[in-house]
Amino acid sequence: MNHSVPQIEASSLPQLLRAMPKAELHMHIEGSLEPELIFALAERNSVKLPYASVEALRAAYAFTDLQSFLDIYYAGASVLLHEQDFYDMARAYLNRAVADNVVHTEIFFDPQTHTERGVSMETVINGLYRACRDAQIEQGISASLILSFLRHLSEESALQTLEAALPLRDRFIGVGLDSSEVGNPPEKFARVFARSRELGLHLVAHAGEEGPPAYIWGALDTLGVERIDHGVQSEKDEQLMQRLVKEQIPLTVCPLSNLKLCVVDDLADHNLPRLLKAGLKVMINSDDPAYFGGYVNENYTQLFAATGMGALEAYQLARNSLEASFVSDAQKAEWIARLDETFAQFAAKV
Repeated sequence: MNHSVPQIEASSLPQLLRAMPKAELHMHIEGSLEPELIFALAERNSVKLPYASVEALRAAYAFTDLQSFLDIYYAGASVLLHEQDFYDMARAYLNRAVADNVVHTEIFFDPQTHTERGVSMETVINGLYRACRDAQIEQGISASLILSFLRHLSEESALQTLEAALPLRDRFIGVGLDSSEVGNPPEKFARVFARSRELGLHLVAHAGEEGPPAYIWGALDTLGVERIDHGVQSEKDEQLMQRLVKEQIPLTVCPLSNLKLCVVDDLADHNLPRLLKAGLKVMINSDDPAYFGGYVNENYTQLFAATGMGALEAYQLARNSLEASFVSDAQKAEWIARLDETFAQFAAKV
């Protein structure tokens, strides 16, 4: 951390965390479906839900691990049938992102969750893309889409999904890999990532959330990813840590997700401050905010309150998120200038 960050009163920190411009690079759009919207869409589409009320559904958001979360996550997605449903879901998230001073977001979407239910690829991508475009025009937020493959399904299914999406290639910027990590190593998807690379798509993958450091090595060396999503298990491998620092490979860490899925038992023990101090390019994201108790600013404020990090760490995390974005250097510089300006304004209040 070699940036000169002005002195800022500790009492101003929560306000600063909310006000500073930031990017969100690890957020699953299906994981932003709030119970209220699930019920509204279920009613609109005449879908019967196995929950009596919004409250009953929210009460069911008690997970013990990644799989128990995924079970309810896929049930919630069953209400998404038409292009307008995907549009409404994405606009609801983007409205919250704007309120959190997110200047840029790269949104994961899981087409297989929907195409397996008979929803067309066009319906999914066009609804999401239109929401991103309208939010950019009306609210000034930059938003892009990353198509994610479900790793518990076969590579053949992933290849078919990629080919089905290619007529809409101009509407997404990259591919990712998500869902059940343990038992589904990155190497399983070598061919589909090679094909994606040939197409000029950006490459990212979930690795080292519940899976071992070996999965992070595999994502880097076999898949050739540019960013690691999660990556918190990298601390268990000193050689890997050195490589991540040397190559400045971004890790899109999701604190409240890690807490909710029992990757950590207490936010105060989260290893993000140690990873940051060690020189890794980590940043804060919300993952599946409707399910994990908070959007990106909530992740910042809760983690900072629990760990005692200060303004210097806040600046570095926000800057890391902007620098790790898949945008032009000129755009990054513009956002970093806004970040510097926000910190200067807060310093002037001291």
